[in-house]
Amino acid sequence: MAVTEKHLKSEETRGAGGTEGAGRTGGSGGTGSPLAHRGHPKDPDDQGHGGHQDHHTHRDVTGGWLRPAVFGAMDGLVSNLALITGVAGGAVAPHTVVLTGLAGLAAGAFSMAAGEYTSVASQRELVLAELDVERLELRRHPEDEIAELAELYVARGVEPELAAEVARQLSADPEQALEIHAREELGVDPGDLPSPSLAAGSSFVSFAVGALLPVLPYLLGATTLWPAVLLALAGLFLCGAVVARVTARTWWFGGLRQLVLGGAAAGVTYVLGNLFGAAVG
Repeated sequence: MAVTEKHLKSEETRGAGGTEGAGRTGGSGGTGSPLAHRGHPKDPDDQGHGGHQDHHTHRDVTGGWLRPAVFGAMDGLVSNLALITGVAGGAVAPHTVVLTGLAGLAAGAFSMAAGEYTSVASQRELVLAELDVERLELRRHPEDEIAELAELYVARGVEPELAAEVARQLSADPEQALEIHAREELGVDPGDLPSPSLAAGSSFVSFAVGALLPVLPYLLGATTLWPAVLLALAGLFLCGAVVARVTARTWWFGGLRQLVLGGAAAGVTYVLGNLFGAAVG
């Protein structure tokens, strides 16, 4: 029975941690620190070494709030920088560039927010519907669900008798049983589902902040394109460096990669704007 208690403690630990629900486009659902700390029990062999306890850390592989926020800002930066350079390439007046940039900011931010809300709301509704199905099955066929859970543990190498006992004890609490079945079968934590409103709001704000950078020099009195391009490229480098914190790349590699991609997009649209402007003119 000591093994059973150990398994139960393992299940409780997993339940406390939670996992982020299925889609999370942009962002928004689960939040967390960029690093998820996990310590290991003290090894008895370490007692002779001053009671040393081994610890190590893991990055939050879901990206938490950082991923949707930074990628939303980069989306706004790249799209509005490309839009502004394309219009400026057509040799239009500065106020036309400003109007285009602000229109692109508003359109892109509202589009991102609407898309995020719809995506996350649909994903949440699907998960809730599946949870209702699982809750009904647990109420109507509890023995079958216990056997199903035991089979999952057997498939992972647990002895059949022990797996059956663990499944029985874990299923004593209906809410705990639902949580375990949701994690094992759906890969979600019922208590950590994404919020559509939070997803939409964070996407709107992050996109708007990113899209504002290329327009800002014009709003402050600039009459040429270069200040806007330089500020936007600096913002792209910064966003790429921040993303490297999530992906474990070096900060300069992440920054340079995003700078090159954003600069290429702006360069192509500038050339196209120049050609179209000359053709229309």
